[in-house]
Amino acid sequence: MSLIERVGPLQKDDPTPLYLQLQKILRDAVEGQLVKAEEAIPTERDLAEEFDVSRITVRKAIDGLVADGIVTRRRGAGTFVTRPRVEKSFSKLTSFSEDMVSRGRKPYSEWISKTAGAVTPEEALSLGLSPGSLVYRFHRIRYADDTSMALEYATIPAYCLPSVETVGASLYEALEAAGHLPVRALQRLRAVAFTAEQAEILGIETGTPGLFIERRGFLSDGRTAEFTQSYYRGDAYDVVAELNG
Repeated sequence: MSLIERVGPLQKDDPTPLYLQLQKILRDAVEGQLVKAEEAIPTERDLAEEFDVSRITVRKAIDGLVADGIVTRRRGAGTFVTRPRVEKSFSKLTSFSEDMVSRGRKPYSEWISKTAGAVTPEEALSLGLSPGSLVYRFHRIRYADDTSMALEYATIPAYCLPSVETVGASLYEALEAAGHLPVRALQRLRAVAFTAEQAEILGIETGTPGLFIERRGFLSDGRTAEFTQSYYRGDAYDVVAELNG
């Protein structure tokens, strides 16, 4: 069944501009899941023919949906419905997996590496460790459902985990099992552009805007338990902070 058969034609005697009418129809079709996340909407040519309007009218309608983040254009492939953005609250210390599950998404990780070695000068400064101290490093791609969300680089002092191999799907679950789950954290963030290497790993275009979040997690006795640097996709992730006066 075509889109016009499901939603009805444009009302050409309505004073509302045709591009706004079409934009509302497409928006309602997405919100009503007539076209689902990651599915392509009809082409500009098909929409123009189906609704008996010009390609310029169709393009103007779609431009508004792109600006609102409802659809995204993929060069050479078409225009696709975007997945809902994920909101990360800075008011509570939670893991990526907990954030995704709480929003009805299925989290999983693709491990790039798990290694052990002597702490670097930067890590030693961030973790408060002496030169030569043993640390465990975890590098992975984070996913929500089938969408790549972030690159994560975590460094954990060896006193927090029995070994590298004890970390499975969730780093925080392994820390909790070892009795070294952070109870508080300091985070800082800044805007970045993904490098060619990072973009290739995530399956996005080089230079795509991203969000860099650096976290230092602390144990109840004040020792640092975690130094994590994450690069989140800017088109899929929002940071939310609750402020009280």
